[in-house]
Amino acid sequence: MDEQLFFNKLNSLCTSKEVFDFLSSLEVMSDTMASGALQRISEVEVDDNGLKNPEGVLENEVFRALCFQFEFESSKLSNTGLLNALQALIKLRVDPQSTLMANLLSEAEERLGRGQLTVKNLCALGESLLELEGPSCVMLEQIANRMQEKDIEKWSPREMVMVYKMLQVTVREGEQYQDLLNRLNSATLNIVSQLSPRFTSVILNSLVVLHQTQAVPLVTALCRHSVKHIPYFTGDELVNVLEAFLYFGHREEIFTEGLETHVPKSIFSMHPQTVSKVMQYCCQKMILSKPIFDAVAEGFISDADRFTTDQIAGCIVPFGTLNYVPPSASSLFRKLETVLHTRFSHFEPHTLLNLLHSCVLIQRYPVNFLPKIFSPYFLQQLQAQPPGLDRIVTSQLTQLFLTVTLECPFYEGPKLLPKYQVKAFFTSRSSLDVHLLKRVKTGLLYLLKKRIYFASEVSTPYFYTVDIEIKLDEEGFVLPAAQCEEVHRRIALCVDGQNRFCINSHNLLGEEAIKQRHLQLLGYEVVQIPFFEIESLQNCKKMAEYLHKRIFPHTYGLGC
Repeated sequence: MDEQLFFNKLNSLCTSKEVFDFLSSLEVMSDTMASGALQRISEVEVDDNGLKNPEGVLENEVFRALCFQFEFESSKLSNTGLLNALQALIKLRVDPQSTLMANLLSEAEERLGRGQLTVKNLCALGESLLELEGPSCVMLEQIANRMQEKDIEKWSPREMVMVYKMLQVTVREGEQYQDLLNRLNSATLNIVSQLSPRFTSVILNSLVVLHQTQAVPLVTALCRHSVKHIPYFTGDELVNVLEAFLYFGHREEIFTEGLETHVPKSIFSMHPQTVSKVMQYCCQKMILSKPIFDAVAEGFISDADRFTTDQIAGCIVPFGTLNYVPPSASSLFRKLETVLHTRFSHFEPHTLLNLLHSCVLIQRYPVNFLPKIFSPYFLQQLQAQPPGLDRIVTSQLTQLFLTVTLECPFYEGPKLLPKYQVKAFFTSRSSLDVHLLKRVKTGLLYLLKKRIYFASEVSTPYFYTVDIEIKLDEEGFVLPAAQCEEVHRRIALCVDGQNRFCINSHNLLGEEAIKQRHLQLLGYEVVQIPFFEIESLQNCKKMAEYLHKRIFPHTYGLGC
């Protein structure tokens, strides 16, 4: 039978029985046709759970006859017949230790050693070995070595993707394949527009695993190309793409816009790990996307039981970090409280602390759980697991304790012992913008005439550092910053640079919002000086006029 006719007929068959009946009607077929038949059987009989009907396939007479022929005539097979058969038998879960598989692998290894395999053959063999033996397979290195001799410009996208996957598991410490990778990266850059969602995801994942931080043009092109594939990525593929964005520090506004369209539509069918990774992406990039956050809140309320404890924290912590309370907040945190009651002991200690700390940033107080958090047993658990009680962890504990002291006066549970409290909070994101601070100080000097009337970066007894502090007496006159008597009012200027806000937003980050809230509760008059109000002020006099209106709105002629 003509091969073209054979494959046309074969591809129209939908069950292994139809394939076996078709093969029984033929008197003779080539090894390519026979291996193609095995591949078709694997396509119709194998799903995500494995072989659907093992007995009906593996015990079938026609199947056993095909296997017999491949086992005892492996040396006579064409490269295509040999490697297609190997791929199909692996998918069909044929015993890797069987004589059949040993013979086929041995023959493939001999041909590999003799240099008889084309790029397509090498990729097919590589794919089989990855499926069969995993990263420890020595033959993969031989394939990679053979690939270095080939002309990359002639490879298909599928072949390029397969080489990335092989290099991902063969490259150890050292750079023995970096030259091949450099050539591969350059060639891939030229075909980015042809890549499918799966290929785009696989290559980005490989670039992460292979630490290709120098391949900036390729990474940029792939990230931009991924935008149009957002609706078509599987959950795992989207996770790979998001991890690449995070690893390479890349951000595309149109990618975020694509997520904003996709996530609300798909939230109830998205895998919890994908949802958690989307939120991690938004959190690390400081992207406050209300459509995404609102959808994630609704998804969590609807089916929180699907989420693991790490995924729960991954979804909830960004609300606190980025200081956003969704419209469904009451239902969201009621659901979270229910989950915590039923699964409290399932959370890793550090995950639990992160989760509860993020809640207080947006004034959601986990008072029912704080007695357990401040208990010696829980603190010992924190200490025993990395990163232990480092400064970040003790800052979170201290801020939890300060929050209940200031904002939950009805709390009567255990206190946090002084030995676990920090002297000053660790601020990971919202460090002071030194350039902005300098401009404000210059404006204040113009306004107040003398440097003694204000202090900068002032440590307080309450763990916070005030950017600029101004003291006033009872009549409203400015006192020297060093004076401690007769201080009636303290003004805390919060010089908020861009890094204290969500990206492209005037929304303060959670850790800065709680600081300003607490300073007010501690008796300070908090005056916010946001970057977006002063960046256009062109000279010292304009800055002084602005500061006068912000700090002393009811007085006139104060040095201006």
